[in-house]
Amino acid sequence: MSSNKKYWKSVEELDKNSSIVEALRNNEFVEEIPTDEFLGNNDALSSSSTSRRDFLKYVGFSTAAATLAACEGPVNKSIPYVLQPEQIIPGVADYYATSVFDGFDFANLLVKTREGRPIKIDNNTIAGAKFSANARVHASILSLYDSMRLKEPKIEGKNSTWSTVDAKIKSSIADATAKGGQVVLLTNTLASPSTEKLIAEFIGKNPNAKHVVYDAVSESEALDAFETVYGERALVDYDFSKASLIVSVGADFLGDWQGGGFDSGYAKGRIPKAGKMSRHFQLEANMTLSGAAADKRLPMSTANQKQALVHIYNIVAGSSVAVSLEDKFKAEVTKAAQQLKAAGSKGVLVSGIQDKNAQLLVLAINQVLASEAFSTSGVRQIRKGSDAKVTQLINDMKAGSVHTLIMSGVNPVYTLADSASFVEGLKKVKTSVAFSLKEDETALVSTIAAAVPHYLESWNDVSITKGTYGITQPAIRPLFVTKQFQDVLLSLNGLTGTFYDYIKANASTIITGSSWNKVLHDGVYVGVIPAVSAGSADYSAAANALAKSKASQGLELVLYTKTGMGDGQQANNPWLQEFPDPITRVSWDNYVTVSNADAKKYELSNEIVANGGLNGSYATITTADGAKLENVPVIVQPGQAVGTIGLALGYGRKAALKEEMMVGLNAYSLYKGFDNVQSVTLAKAGGEHEFACVQGQKTLMGRGDIIKETSLEIFNTKDAKEWNEQPMVSLDHKLVEATKVDLWDSFDRSTGHHFNLSIDLNACTGCGACVIACHAENNVPVVGKSEVRRSRDMHWLRIDRYYSSESTFEGDNERKENIAGLSSSLSTFNEMEKAGDNPQVSFQPVMCQHCNHAPCETVCPVAATSHSRQGQNHMAYNRCVGTRYCANNCPYKVRRFNWFLYNKNSEFDYHMNDDLGRMVLNPDVNVRSRGVMEKCSMCIQMTQATILKAKREGRAIVDGEFQTACSNACSTGAMIFGDVNDKEAEVTKLAADERMYHLLEHVGTKPNVIYHVKVRNT
Repeated sequence: MSSNKKYWKSVEELDKNSSIVEALRNNEFVEEIPTDEFLGNNDALSSSSTSRRDFLKYVGFSTAAATLAACEGPVNKSIPYVLQPEQIIPGVADYYATSVFDGFDFANLLVKTREGRPIKIDNNTIAGAKFSANARVHASILSLYDSMRLKEPKIEGKNSTWSTVDAKIKSSIADATAKGGQVVLLTNTLASPSTEKLIAEFIGKNPNAKHVVYDAVSESEALDAFETVYGERALVDYDFSKASLIVSVGADFLGDWQGGGFDSGYAKGRIPKAGKMSRHFQLEANMTLSGAAADKRLPMSTANQKQALVHIYNIVAGSSVAVSLEDKFKAEVTKAAQQLKAAGSKGVLVSGIQDKNAQLLVLAINQVLASEAFSTSGVRQIRKGSDAKVTQLINDMKAGSVHTLIMSGVNPVYTLADSASFVEGLKKVKTSVAFSLKEDETALVSTIAAAVPHYLESWNDVSITKGTYGITQPAIRPLFVTKQFQDVLLSLNGLTGTFYDYIKANASTIITGSSWNKVLHDGVYVGVIPAVSAGSADYSAAANALAKSKASQGLELVLYTKTGMGDGQQANNPWLQEFPDPITRVSWDNYVTVSNADAKKYELSNEIVANGGLNGSYATITTADGAKLENVPVIVQPGQAVGTIGLALGYGRKAALKEEMMVGLNAYSLYKGFDNVQSVTLAKAGGEHEFACVQGQKTLMGRGDIIKETSLEIFNTKDAKEWNEQPMVSLDHKLVEATKVDLWDSFDRSTGHHFNLSIDLNACTGCGACVIACHAENNVPVVGKSEVRRSRDMHWLRIDRYYSSESTFEGDNERKENIAGLSSSLSTFNEMEKAGDNPQVSFQPVMCQHCNHAPCETVCPVAATSHSRQGQNHMAYNRCVGTRYCANNCPYKVRRFNWFLYNKNSEFDYHMNDDLGRMVLNPDVNVRSRGVMEKCSMCIQMTQATILKAKREGRAIVDGEFQTACSNACSTGAMIFGDVNDKEAEVTKLAADERMYHLLEHVGTKPNVIYHVKVRNT
């Protein structure tokens, strides 16, 4: 049956002889507390005169140390306002609408503040606010309170004042003008109309000045192609909700491709409605979020992708360019191209190949299709960098022609592959200024390190897409002696006033038909969306040139950005460091991903060791021109194209980071020529790396009703009982549905509110925004790499990633039963393991299921966990003595034991260990002490706040008001939260949908979290 497939979390689970994997699957806690050391100390035991405490020491459920520690907690004294500020009501949150763009990530946001402190990022859902926060934007709230921030300007490494800095910059520019030297402004893409106007005025005032735009992760080839055809340096803002067929050639559009933010539109077409859903082909080398979501995925090298793109162009455009596509791919690529052509305006093709000719073919194919998803109206303005101009700047610096270099939002000493050339050129620049949030690699070697405020302390404006306008407003006063780059520009231009005044004046020319106050309140403004005038290019020449491209001589290295770390700007953010990568489930590291075939060829391996940790080989990567990256940890990645390896950018930083965050290796050193594909050789190195990987922990693998899925054809033609099979149990010697049998009396829950959380597996892309939002809302601690490795991560919400072969359990069983002899056994099992070459992938968010018949509640000896009338499973931390009975009795493995005090503890030197970092803590949720169980509370503080607000206003609650941190953060609509006693609520309708099922329904726990069967359009 299609919904009963074999799922596995890691390659190691395919090893039939792995006793360790089997043992770990059955053990909730992989390491015991060393109670013998404590209980074996007779002096310590006899010194106590308290009989109850003696009893706990001797028979304390093997957790005596944690039990005693649970009785202690920190005491904080609060001081009331003498004069309460009028705008602050203690205990009531304020929200500020803002838009953010940091040169890499962008979003339309609501910033939640408590007593003047920003504590959480929410998505702005007002009309016109189309870009939601990803995991990194959610985590950026913590970067505001980074204790390693640059707190005041420095000149030559010594603290200085802003008046001195301003005078020195002005003097240097005057000197440059007198001597005929260049003045260069090197910035990231700004997407800020006011800042760009300021820079234009600066260049007008200083004819010897120029502006160079540099993006650390380049999209220059796509920009060049679009500029050639349409005359403007921009990118297409694709709307995947309008596509019934999507073909992606090397574009991880659910990840960071061209800025990301496409997941919301994509998910709208992926939920089957009226028997229809979009179809998705993915051609790629690395296993990505987009590849994981695809209906058909073809793992292939970039060289083959180029040939495939020409082949698709031939079929769609009726061309006949000769291609050299490998035979094993031709049939599937031809099928994708034919379906794309048949889809016409409902089809769309995208590509991440960093080659201008490839990007020209993308434009040509979508023009021929007249694709509705491809629109030149409202183009993206979030990437404008030019590789050629950056290269020219470095040459000019080395030639000594650059007198003054002013940098903002860039860190070229870290992100440039040939940073040594940049540093060499920088030494010949008379005055270099680095406007930076931190004293990073570039600021350290610049004349002036200019401390800038965080975006939550700043005024700015953004135009993410053409025709839209957003305002960045501060939610807190600057914490340090900082100054915006724009305010310095104002001074250099001889203008008075602040940048706020400048933005407000400039906005009046943009926001027609609206007012400054309204745009400030809404956060966004949508004006007239202009279309870029149509153009053309020599597409045949581009196709011929692309078809002549040659494959790499060695292995093909494909560089990418990880969902958690991005380009590395927030490397000192512990939330992001501890965030498990959605695909590999590894945190606190970057690594080289290799296919199973290449791993065997180079004798590289991974193994799960006795304590549940994942270990792996080391390898050395060498580029064609001799650049080396040594001792790179190896992950054997199912789905990695043979002959290719992957490596994430954004790691390996050392400057302005706490020691714990100095992890990984700097892959930018291999980013030669701004090309994310490099020809390399790979060699095994000595030693073994210890990963912090959660893929083998808390696994529910092997239970057939964890992930349910089917094909669109079966979904449309078969009864729901066939593709959403209900578990059966025996009652009075008759089989009945397990959900209709109960050992417990049920309560009437139809009065008042009763909360359910719906999770649609079709819409979940594994992006992880919900995980970081949960951290922020619920004060979830960071435990560090070594603790994660010991299965002691404290995530209240995890996103399980499952791989599956395309065969069913029944098919596997038949093959095993037909084995005849040893040789047949070896060959058959070897063949079955090939599922690892290109598995299908499913993501499943799992948190406390808030069971109406919760197994945890019945075994707690102190009634620390109990159930509410509203369907939430409560935790009374003060009652909990840390027996861990509840965790052992939970079939979903969602409870976390608080092994240590993570707050104000130098052993865990993360944000909770300093006063500044603790400013992010949510005062509505207590910070837990050592020795208690904790888990998802279904954000009870949020639901109660909603109830109290409606009661205070004397009105009924509207559907959609009830939210949890995870449902609020979900941009795809995969998570819907609400009151099932409201018959008109969306969650009520979802609970009655035929795709709905519960995890482990046969256990009879009656969860309040519901899932929806995954449907694949195969």
